[in-house]
Amino acid sequence: MSNKSVAASVIDPPKTLSPIAAKVGFVSLGCPKNLVDSEVMMGMLAQAGAELVPRAEDADVIVVNTCSFIESAQQESVNTILEMARHKSGKARKLVVAGCLVERYRDEIRRNIPEVDAVVGTGELENILAAAGIAPTDPSDSPFRILTSRAEGDARAAQGRFSRETWDGAIADLPNYLYDEATPRVLATARSTAYIKIAEGCDHPCSFCIIPQLRGKFRSRRFESVVAEAERLAQSGVREITLIGQDTTCYGEDFGLKDGLALLLEKLAAIEDLRWIRFLYAYPNKITNRLLETIAAHDKICSYMDVPLQHASAATLKRMKRGGSGEIFLRTIEKMRRTIPGVTLRTSFIVGFPGETEKEFEELCDFVREAEFDWMGSFAYSDQEGATAFALDEKLSLREIERRRKHLMQIQKGISKRKKRALRGTEFDVLLEGSSEESDMLLEGRTAMHAPEIDGKLYIADVPEALEPIPGEFYRCQITETHDYDLVAKIV
Repeated sequence: MSNKSVAASVIDPPKTLSPIAAKVGFVSLGCPKNLVDSEVMMGMLAQAGAELVPRAEDADVIVVNTCSFIESAQQESVNTILEMARHKSGKARKLVVAGCLVERYRDEIRRNIPEVDAVVGTGELENILAAAGIAPTDPSDSPFRILTSRAEGDARAAQGRFSRETWDGAIADLPNYLYDEATPRVLATARSTAYIKIAEGCDHPCSFCIIPQLRGKFRSRRFESVVAEAERLAQSGVREITLIGQDTTCYGEDFGLKDGLALLLEKLAAIEDLRWIRFLYAYPNKITNRLLETIAAHDKICSYMDVPLQHASAATLKRMKRGGSGEIFLRTIEKMRRTIPGVTLRTSFIVGFPGETEKEFEELCDFVREAEFDWMGSFAYSDQEGATAFALDEKLSLREIERRRKHLMQIQKGISKRKKRALRGTEFDVLLEGSSEESDMLLEGRTAMHAPEIDGKLYIADVPEALEPIPGEFYRCQITETHDYDLVAKIV
């Protein structure tokens, strides 16, 4: 996770509702779901007349949208808040902290960082105007729809899944809204690509995770709302859409829609101006035949599956309250590869979960060797108060956890190097993103195998002399060189 100083491009010119000309700068941390929240807050501010600026030193108001998923993300959020607080000795007159860290440490932020003028939790985005000092919050004019939960969420609540009683200053109400197609929003991504949040919250009981307490119960956006937003984005020049949610494969279950994600993908694939459609975060036992067949049937739907498996040992998965096993997952992977020829598979694992024996870790290593994922991430277990795993015994030392994480990634490095080498000489359509940060002599782009920001790099080192490449356009490229995770290509 890295700091993102957000430079914004407006989809539709915002209507100025007030003469306020405050300059507001955003730093968005964490996942794409958080980025969409930042875009929504920027949309409301822009609509109210604020000027969005990309540099903190130019801002009257600085907003830090924080992440609180694991300890390292929390520390990054705190460090960023402190870094932005220094600007209050210059031009900045307000510092606002938003997002997941607020849900977790609301009172502690106020008490320990006096430079913070206001806090806005994940369920309070409409308060950003008042927090920034631009306009008071009018509850009757909220741009968000309050959505009901599904039966599974209510059952989990009865079991205490969403309890935040021990959290410092957490408000009683869980987040229960979701933005829709009419909510003001300003894109912070390149103009050719955008995220659409199709669901919010999570009902799963995973013992390592506090996202349900941070984000509330699972709730889906209405089908028509997602399609309407996608159509508007396509009309504005967006060519790639990535659907996001904590679990996109549960989409539509809360209003009785069977195979809702597959139906949504089919509808989006009919939007003429879209070129690539993908979705992130599939829960393994929610991957249906209908979903796989839909991906295989439409060229616009990227043959890409991100399935965070978390582990492969049945014993560890049981303690994680996930279920499944390496054997079950291998059958699922085989089905995905059989149904979607050439599918790109991405996953992530948690290493060092409480009680993880050397034998269980070796099960995970053997599974990774056999599964041969195209992309893989590995997280060191992070103890989080409020998660069920916090009370488990048999915690591993940080040194041992890191040893195991590095060993697992070394296995994946060899797999990735071999799989990337097999791509030499092949051709792909590439979405050009612009000049590379590595060198002015290189361009960067992505194939359908590369989700935005999370997968390896594709560098373009050779361009036909008569061609002036344009960021946001697609070009046919041939892979000329490969590395452990990255590719080098030429435009053909």
